[in-house]
Amino acid sequence: MKGDIENLLIELFTTSVQAKVMRAVLVTFIGFMLILLAGCRNEEKEPQPYLSTVSEQGHLNHAQPKLPTLKLYIGQQVIEAEIAVTPVQIQTGMMFREKIGETEGMLFVLPYPHKASFYMKNTIIPLSCAYIDADGIILEIHDLKPLDETPVQAASDNVYYVLETAQGWFTKNGIKPGMTVSTEVGSLEKTFRSKRQN
Repeated sequence: MKGDIENLLIELFTTSVQAKVMRAVLVTFIGFMLILLAGCRNEEKEPQPYLSTVSEQGHLNHAQPKLPTLKLYIGQQVIEAEIAVTPVQIQTGMMFREKIGETEGMLFVLPYPHKASFYMKNTIIPLSCAYIDADGIILEIHDLKPLDETPVQAASDNVYYVLETAQGWFTKNGIKPGMTVSTEVGSLEKTFRSKRQN
């Protein structure tokens, strides 16, 4: 009797394992066929929203969404600046944007001080830019021409930040080299560099 029970259990277990394997194979086959048939349908699909792709040059192929902002103070003036910190944000900048407010800008937080060089590839808005050192002091100001891919290189090799604004903003507001840029938190150093060191 004991042998009969053992044989019955072995037969049930074997049949059960074989049935499970067969079911798994069948389900996999049916799933594969459904995917294959779905790919063969000749229906027009709804257009998909564009995908964010990064070009070989490291920038997006469309305007980047509005970045987080911070109020910047220069003398008596206040500007609301988007903060670009990642490589893709920095490389894309104001590309493909169609407008900029009179008191809006973009502050590029560079990873280390160097002789920065900015251009206007894919940028149709006339802009001005200030090259700024680690202490937040404006070193130089330049006007940038729409779609001009000629790099505007800084004279200084100590550029840590770049502030882009609507063209002429610095002049209209009496902003000159030697003036200091700060935030509601304090200096640019305190605002951005202390976070990286912690």
